[in-house]
Amino acid sequence: MKGIILAGGLGRRLGQLTRITNKHLLPIYNRPMIYYPLQTLVNAGIKDIMIVTGGNNAGDFLRLLDNGREFGLKDINYAYQQGEKGIADALSLAEHFADGEKIVVVLGDNIIEKPIKKYLESFSSQSEGARILIKKVPDPQRFGVVKLKGRKIVSIKEKPRKPESNYIVTGIYMYDNRVFDIIRTLKPSKRGELEITDVNNAYLKRGQLYYNILDGFWSDCGLPETIYKATTFIRNKCLRQERRK
Repeated sequence: MKGIILAGGLGRRLGQLTRITNKHLLPIYNRPMIYYPLQTLVNAGIKDIMIVTGGNNAGDFLRLLDNGREFGLKDINYAYQQGEKGIADALSLAEHFADGEKIVVVLGDNIIEKPIKKYLESFSSQSEGARILIKKVPDPQRFGVVKLKGRKIVSIKEKPRKPESNYIVTGIYMYDNRVFDIIRTLKPSKRGELEITDVNNAYLKRGQLYYNILDGFWSDCGLPETIYKATTFIRNKCLRQERRK
């Protein structure tokens, strides 16, 4: 299985913080944000990784991460997204890298607490389809909202004004090689982007979308308050580890 980190976008909701740099290069306590999803994949046993980025600071990722030796990697692959065309568009740039294999996709601003290896093992046992990780949050209207009926997903709606549940799709997705065929069928949303929610709904219509509820802490870093939340969590975690030494 191959890993893909999507780290494009201009981070406009962060205002001056991203005026001269990419959001995913901002610090989360003592490390750049991009380190966390990269470490998540490495901890799950993924060694073949691509980072998709864009904007004027794309070269900074190469200067920062080099070939990934700090993470025990032989190399890191990179792809460049022109403009802001959405998460699904960014993912499409990794088709040649995926080369027909199953993939796990992590948004570059997702900070999580616990390993995802057990979810990847569940996905590996699937013969086809996709698997997403969902989480209960207090502000679901900012995300793709999942409506459940029993143990099944019945709908996913992108940023609804009136969410039908508090469960949302986190930025961790697992797809078989049909994902790129699905992306080719998508049309831009009202925002002018190819939405990853439309990809997930395509699998849902086929009856091939599975899920797990993500354990432990999770936060995106799309707003100043969520960066603060993630930083506070990582700081407290590091301090606890220091006290145990």
